[in-house]
Amino acid sequence: MSWGSEQQGQTGQQGQQAYGYGYGQQPQPYPQQPQPYAQGYPQQYDQGYAQPAQQPYARPGEQPYAEPVQQPYEQPVQYEQPWSYVPEEPEAVSTTAQLDPVESETPDPPEGEPPDPVPEEAEPAPKPKAGGRDRYFDALRAVALVRVVTYHTFGWAWAGMVFPSMGVMFALAGTLMAKSLERPAFKVVKSRMRRLLPPFWFWGAFVVVAMMIHDWMPGWQIVFWIVPVGDPPGNQWGVQAWEILWYLRTYLWFVLLSPLLLWIFRKAPIPVLLLSLVPIVVFQYGWTPPWNRFGSALTDLATYLFCWLVGFAHREGVLQRLKPPLVVVASLAALAFGGWYAFGHQAEFGTYDLDEIPLAQAYFSAGFVTLLMYFKAYCNVDFAWLARFKRLDRIVTIFNGRAVTIYLWHEIALILAVPLIDQFWKVPAFERWLPLESQWFMFGIGWVLIWIAIPLFGWVEDVAAKKKPKLLP
Repeated sequence: MSWGSEQQGQTGQQGQQAYGYGYGQQPQPYPQQPQPYAQGYPQQYDQGYAQPAQQPYARPGEQPYAEPVQQPYEQPVQYEQPWSYVPEEPEAVSTTAQLDPVESETPDPPEGEPPDPVPEEAEPAPKPKAGGRDRYFDALRAVALVRVVTYHTFGWAWAGMVFPSMGVMFALAGTLMAKSLERPAFKVVKSRMRRLLPPFWFWGAFVVVAMMIHDWMPGWQIVFWIVPVGDPPGNQWGVQAWEILWYLRTYLWFVLLSPLLLWIFRKAPIPVLLLSLVPIVVFQYGWTPPWNRFGSALTDLATYLFCWLVGFAHREGVLQRLKPPLVVVASLAALAFGGWYAFGHQAEFGTYDLDEIPLAQAYFSAGFVTLLMYFKAYCNVDFAWLARFKRLDRIVTIFNGRAVTIYLWHEIALILAVPLIDQFWKVPAFERWLPLESQWFMFGIGWVLIWIAIPLFGWVEDVAAKKKPKLLP
């Protein structure tokens, strides 16, 4: 998961925006020229040739019109001289427009004349917020967190096919990790672990103590509550709280492996990206990982490896170089295969829920996140328009600044919502007028508790990031 405070700037190739004159639209620097010839030339020409006998200046011994005709006739040639540059302008624009469109598309004015007024530039599009945040990525992460809470409330099997949130979060984390690895790898890995582990330890202290109160006796495996490279242990009473830790474990392994993965990816980006879908096929039809901490970690890494690497591909500019038809067809094919496999193997897995079918999850998430990341790279979207909706923009900011807090505490909030609603039954007015039996009501109560947890516990993320603690980011 790429945590909100680590969000880097918008990546990918940026489109050029040219101000001034465009191709095929010639600048008009010459209307400001003095106009003696434009006015005098036709008049003198008509008077000198059309009506020569009526001119008062045709006196004996003089050569009338010699200077008037010569000067107006020759001067327009000089007047037209600057326009000889016009045929060359398209070539200049085509070779330099992307480097410096303003200078290359505006020819210099004739010598000795003042330059044209600079055309008024269009107002630039709103920029992402300070700190280089990309609101497209921020919005995707916020939607992913909402989808996680929704799924854990209602358990809808089809939710993963509407929005595969875990694949999206791994893709976002991958692109941000590639950006961070422009710095020394050891410092980057250390920084990521520092941001992740303190909030996990703080949350884990509550969960571990609560399980011990409910008769859990920890063994040496409690070390996984310190560094969760394997699934932390627990008892059945607390399973709903600690079962979500597979994501933190998988994220931590991707962080540790990212320097090596990025080095391999840069050797052959497209082949490595495609081959990243092979391990999950091998695990399904060849060697089956053992049913333990090691096997679970391998399966989850294989399931989301493509998503992590497609984040690399976005950051490294690989997606931008691909043709849209190829990307769309390949992505739709992966989506179709993942969906077909999920629905076609319901008897084997007992459901079509992608979270229960690693092979289907891998391919469906691969197709989905590829379209999202390619849309970002190809269309250069940044969702800067969110700034116009103050409340929505503020919610997105809070979600990204407290992503770890929301993910860790949302299950506890849903757990506590149940006994809280039970107390509502004791109030006759609540029993009569509130939909206490509705899952939607529990969903709402859960979010109320989540919003209470954000200021109560979210400051730990600030401490982990070496920032001044705040109730809200």
